[in-house]
Order: sequence, then C-alpha cells, then structure tokens
Amino acid sequence: MNWYIDVLKKYAVFSGRATRSEYWYFVLINTIITFILVAIGNSIGSNLLDTVYSLSVFIPTLAVTARRLHDIGKSGWWQLLLFMPILGIIILIIFLTKDSMPFDNLYGSNPKELLDSNHPV
Repeated sequence: MNWYIDVLKKYAVFSGRATRSEYWYFVLINTIITFILVAIGNSIGSNLLDTVYSLSVFIPTLAVTARRLHDIGKSGWWQLLLFMPILGIIILIIFLTKDSMPFDNLYGSNPKELLDSNHPV
C-alpha cells in the first residue's frame, strides 16, 4: 500500500525515476480499487464512484508512468504509444517491464541504489 500512497504524494511529479515495483504495485492497487468501485457502482446503479476515482488518479498515473519510462532512459512522451492500437500497447508494456538502468541517466540517479542505501541488509 505504501507504493500506492507514495505515487499519490507525488501527484503531478513528472521528473525523476520510478522503479518497477513502485509502478506495478500502483497499477495493481489502482486496478483492485477500480474493480471494487465498479462493483459497488453496479450494485447501486451508478458509475459515479469509479468515474470520480478514475479522474482523480489520472494525473498520478501519467506521472508515475513517465517516471517509470525515465527509469529505463525513455522520455515520458512514449506514453503516446497508447494511441496506437495493439502494437503501441505491446511496445509500451515491454518498456514498462524492463529493469532499471543500473546507472544514473538524464532523468536522475538510479532509485534502486537509493532504496538499497536506505535499507541496509
């Protein structure tokens, strides 16, 4: 749950880098919340709850996706691949599942190294 809250705290931060864990845990929790709200909406006959929720997490989703792309050395503008049916989505999913660049890049230092230094074994 901390990954989800951390993304929301960085509501519109499009700079920096995000690890795979940060991105995919956000996507997982976001999907679970959406399914729950859709189920509640279907039972009461209104889709207002999931619509409001979807609109409220739209910008954080764009921001964390941009930071995830930065982590592999790509520009956040690669998100526009979503407008290319099938092929663009497949390419974007491949990008989002790649491991972090192991060194500093144009977008900042490696977040994995920062996490390792904060949590010694």
